[in-house]
Amino acid sequence: MLWSIPVGRIAGTVVRIHVTFLLLLVWIGAAQWQRGGREAAIDGVLFIVLLFACVLAHEFGHILTARHYGIRTPEVTLWPIGGIASLERIPDKPREELIVALAGPAVNVAIAVVLILALGARLSGAAMAEMDNPHAGLIARIAAANIILVLFNLIPAFPMDGGRVLRALLAMRMNHVAATRLAARIGQGAAFVFALVGLFVNPMLIIIGLFVYLAATAESQHVAFQDATRGLPLRSVMMSSVETLSTSSTLNDAVDLMLRTSQKEFPVVDGSGRPQGLLTREGLIMALHQGGPATPVLGAMTRDVPTALDRQPFDTAVALLNKAKAPALLVVDDAQKLVGLLTPENIGEMMMVRSVRPDWRFYGRRSYLPGPIGTSRE
Repeated sequence: MLWSIPVGRIAGTVVRIHVTFLLLLVWIGAAQWQRGGREAAIDGVLFIVLLFACVLAHEFGHILTARHYGIRTPEVTLWPIGGIASLERIPDKPREELIVALAGPAVNVAIAVVLILALGARLSGAAMAEMDNPHAGLIARIAAANIILVLFNLIPAFPMDGGRVLRALLAMRMNHVAATRLAARIGQGAAFVFALVGLFVNPMLIIIGLFVYLAATAESQHVAFQDATRGLPLRSVMMSSVETLSTSSTLNDAVDLMLRTSQKEFPVVDGSGRPQGLLTREGLIMALHQGGPATPVLGAMTRDVPTALDRQPFDTAVALLNKAKAPALLVVDDAQKLVGLLTPENIGEMMMVRSVRPDWRFYGRRSYLPGPIGTSRE
């Protein structure tokens, strides 16, 4: 993830810290220093570090529970507004999503119980209302913060935990797409409330509201897109008109191809039409800088590029592309000859069409818009 720093690996999941989180620590330290000097600054930074350790534990509640259902989580990132675990997919069954969503807040409940019962934390009004008040006691403030995390995360604002709980409960009574749409609308409404309250209470709520609104919208569009393309073979939605380079091509040939087409990724194929790699526009520019126009593309192309059969399901191909984090997916036929290309940009364009016209459906090589005269578009 851009601007994030890997700091370790826990149970197979890479833990990253976004640079804005480090800026938050600096800002907290400076603000507390002005307020109470060196000791206040140390206390303020320590509180934030411990608080986000609890947030990380919260995310691993989700991660380890999801792993129980066969869902991997390559990485988790800490942001100033909280943690984001990058699950490979959302659980298919509503009951599983419900359990995964509740696992995070359950961790915070456990932490609060341990701090109160085992370590003797005493919750006071100062601890609950003034998290930055060192006189309230560090352990008491951490316990209070965990209780607030539970209450805040369970607000039914999709895609927060409470919103996912809401969708799981709705999905037990209606189809997944309708449940997501309703949960997303509720989340968007909650986002406006966050922003409004943030104008008078805390500007951070405005940022959280914006994040919730955008995430809820994106999730709703993504689920609708998945529903529209479910069961389609990859050949129906791939880019079938693709310019290629041969294994004997040079960077000069690639430049000519780049200038006369709108492609950004160029498959490199052998004499039989079988893909050998992929030359990206960024790779081309870098190779030109390091070598010259006569340099063979074989030395500049990326060889580790995922491939998929054109008859494979589209959603399987998208999952493969996302997992590989590759610039494109090479689509081949049963003879392993290149027949198409699938790129994140290609998928994004299809999703934009769906966002403008939710009734758009893909059938074969045609896309249809239902209407009074059954208009079809190539």
